[in-house]
Amino acid sequence: VKVKIPFGNKYLEAIFSVPEKKPTYGVILTHGAGGDMNFPHLVSLAAYLASHGVLCLRFTCKGLNVAYRTKAFKAVVEYLKLSDDYKLSGVFLAGRSMGSRAAASVIRQLSQGDDGGDGFVQGLVCLSYPLHRPKLQSKLRDEDLLLIRCPVLFVSGSADEMCEKQLLEGVMSKMKAPKKIHWIDKANHGMAVKGRTTNDVMEEINAQVFSWLRENVQLQHK
Repeated sequence: VKVKIPFGNKYLEAIFSVPEKKPTYGVILTHGAGGDMNFPHLVSLAAYLASHGVLCLRFTCKGLNVAYRTKAFKAVVEYLKLSDDYKLSGVFLAGRSMGSRAAASVIRQLSQGDDGGDGFVQGLVCLSYPLHRPKLQSKLRDEDLLLIRCPVLFVSGSADEMCEKQLLEGVMSKMKAPKKIHWIDKANHGMAVKGRTTNDVMEEINAQVFSWLRENVQLQHK
């Protein structure tokens, strides 16, 4: 289902992937610095989640400024929260690369808001989180991650040139949030692995994301 989400005086293009049964949980998904919501990995993940009963709303926001992308992401969260068509108990925010930085920033801002976050946003999925610029490991983009309290899943390539394995593990050891990481062996920032098809890698990512979501939804309801 295609929708246009109001954002300032503009609209963000977005697509709902809707499960057959009425969903109680959703995932909001966005792309990295390049590309848009039709990036193959996002399309594949959205379809997989919808087929497993999770509503997925993916959107395009072309700005290359993280603060701008964060504002757009917030507008999408608000839109879904107030939606009459889908009454959800909660959502997880997910993004690829720069999109995951924006998602982390939204969650940090919501948790520091007056209401301390109202529990609608329940977790964060970071696909290829860009922890540093290539070859610039001294400047880590970890400030949002260290302030988040909700569960976080990282899916990263062990050969990601923007997220060195030991550095991410170091940041994770300092994080206060419940966190989990799934390393895609030998994958680069674009999740390409020599000798493996894109579909094969995407299946691994999709299954990991879904099983983590399921665990965390269950934890909320015990």
